[in-house]
Amino acid sequence: MTEKYIDKIIKARVYDVAKETALEKAPMLSRRVGCNIYLKREDTQPVFSFKCRGAYNKMVQLDQAEKARGVIAASAGNHAQGVALAASKLGIGATIVMPCTTPSIKIEAVQSYGARIVLHGDTFDEAYEHCQALIEEQGMVFIHPFDDPDVIAGQGTVAMEVLHQCSDDIHAIFIPVGGGGLIAGMSAYIKHVRPDIKVIGVEPEDAPCMQQALFHQERVVLEQVGIFADGVAVRQVGEETFRISRQCVDEMILVSTDEICAAIKDIYDDTRSISEPAGALAVAGLKKYLQQQPVSEQTLIAVNSGANINFDRLRHVAERAELGEQREALLAVTIPEKPGSFLKFCDAIARRGITEFNYRYADDNDAHIFAGIQLRGGKEEKLEVIEQLQAMGYPVLDMTDNEMAKIHIRYMVGGHAGSVENELVYRFQFPERPGALLKFLSHMGQNWNISMFHYRNHGADYGRVLAGIQVPEHEHERFDQYLQQLGYEFWLEQDNKAYTLFLG
Repeated sequence: MTEKYIDKIIKARVYDVAKETALEKAPMLSRRVGCNIYLKREDTQPVFSFKCRGAYNKMVQLDQAEKARGVIAASAGNHAQGVALAASKLGIGATIVMPCTTPSIKIEAVQSYGARIVLHGDTFDEAYEHCQALIEEQGMVFIHPFDDPDVIAGQGTVAMEVLHQCSDDIHAIFIPVGGGGLIAGMSAYIKHVRPDIKVIGVEPEDAPCMQQALFHQERVVLEQVGIFADGVAVRQVGEETFRISRQCVDEMILVSTDEICAAIKDIYDDTRSISEPAGALAVAGLKKYLQQQPVSEQTLIAVNSGANINFDRLRHVAERAELGEQREALLAVTIPEKPGSFLKFCDAIARRGITEFNYRYADDNDAHIFAGIQLRGGKEEKLEVIEQLQAMGYPVLDMTDNEMAKIHIRYMVGGHAGSVENELVYRFQFPERPGALLKFLSHMGQNWNISMFHYRNHGADYGRVLAGIQVPEHEHERFDQYLQQLGYEFWLEQDNKAYTLFLG
């Protein structure tokens, strides 16, 4: 039963470090979707996320002996800052174990509160394992990022504020989900006080640990999770958070990277503030919900959970926001290689805005164009453009949802290499840290010739590479074994149409 959490939430001690954040109307988004949209501004907390609530509520209740032992946490982001702030306020020694891939802005933020930083491993899982080893050795108190009743209760105070601040008939509240601490605490309170309000969780499509757990009615461990929304990149929800969510969460919605980027832009347009990807999940889910449900003139609330984003990631967000809002289409169009055909194609797309245009000679017969086209009518207009071009005899390939095209090909369009033999094309992802790219190249280049290479730093914790490697057929088995031993995530892109059109 979840009733015990109501008293814990009411009595939670969070306001020594946290503040009651504003519930702000988003006027532009409200007009566009035909509902009253409010944002719960947890991104304005002292650590720019809600995480200080749960961390402090847990730590303030430690006895003197536990405080004397000090606390420890494993985190690459917001929980680390919450624990560090709480420890500073309470005069407790704090150790934070972070992956070596953690951006310097987050390390410096944690150090500013006086916490000791231990960098270990390339992933959160590796940092977590080292954290547990340090607990065994040194006896520090572990502060769990989500699966702890006192942490859950601290996060539940967000719901208490929302229901106090909004007297409207609320149709639904949208909450971002990683390990489940925020949605567990908020949903327990909401369903006790206002059971008529829908509680809807939102996760990235590539990190659906709660959605999968609720679907299978048991906690699952995801084989891998996407890292764009790093604040919710969790492979398994907590045991207690799952128990509460089974009782109190009405629905889960999954959103794409492009939809998250569009939501970041929506929040910026209304507030002039910039959310981190995990912080914008709720707005992305709210918009997707309204696309699927005949809802109008209702009050909906989205929790803007954090704003800890590296500045250099904004270029990636800006690139993808228009795609997420379905205001841009990426098309590959084949035109005849003869005088006047280029001008004819430009006339065909009429007065639509062009966001990107790459033209390269292919052969004496054809040329391939990579074009970004602005849309006002969303998906319907995109289909209209494609049909119009096809009716004029142009072969058209829609690459709007092609990850390889969006991450790599648009920056590489440069003609074909007809003399390259035995080329295999792979897309790789590896932890982004000093020397990582050199290590990748040196390992790969020792055994096989690299015939094509594109790397782009997106300001994230992981580097992305598209590579062509010349592997004779008799060495395919040895190459497959090498890839497995390399330890990086990879995808074979040999048959990707974006590759065959522009580079193959």
